[in-house]
Amino acid sequence: MKNVAVILSGCGFLDGAEVTEAISTLVAIGQRGAAYQCFAPNKEAAETNHLTQRPTGRNRNVLEEAARIARGEIRPLEELHARDFDALAFPGGYGAALHLCDFAQKGSGGAIDPHVLRIVKEFHEGRKPIAAICIAPAIIALAFGEKGVNVTIGNDQGTASEVEKTGAKHSHCAVEQFVVDAANRVITTPAYMYGTAKPHQIFEGVSGAIGELLKMA
Repeated sequence: MKNVAVILSGCGFLDGAEVTEAISTLVAIGQRGAAYQCFAPNKEAAETNHLTQRPTGRNRNVLEEAARIARGEIRPLEELHARDFDALAFPGGYGAALHLCDFAQKGSGGAIDPHVLRIVKEFHEGRKPIAAICIAPAIIALAFGEKGVNVTIGNDQGTASEVEKTGAKHSHCAVEQFVVDAANRVITTPAYMYGTAKPHQIFEGVSGAIGELLKMA
């Protein structure tokens, strides 16, 4: 049975992992007879009220928040090693650009969380495939832009331009589709980079990307 490591960045699209994208990822893995283990960084982060879409002035623990999605079956990033898994997946949500890297603040000049950077390098060096959803392809661009990795964030030209400044290539992609970089073993899909997309469209794109991930694994 293939085993996928899934990295979450909290719970809630404005300050953590996008819930529909995360659940779509887990369902798609299970539908194909594979197993998964969720991970998240164990650190504090600013909370956003998802009703008003404004900061609350409070902090929440990213690992504890992600545990809401994983039903408590989650481990800190420090425990994730590529040798234990066949593939890696990053659901999106703004938390991916806030807590897993600082692309949200610094764009192409940003840096990746040290644990996340170690992990993506381990998978890449082991020729184990990586899937990234929504804004999470920014992590891949920051990590492997110098290799000319091909990713998508949909059709948002401003974000695409910033991604390309890392050296990465960007491909426009519909919400139900995905982009494959076979040479770098990376699969990306835009999901809620299309803000008006419906959950069934998100699932279609994520499911296709995860299917390709497992074929590569």
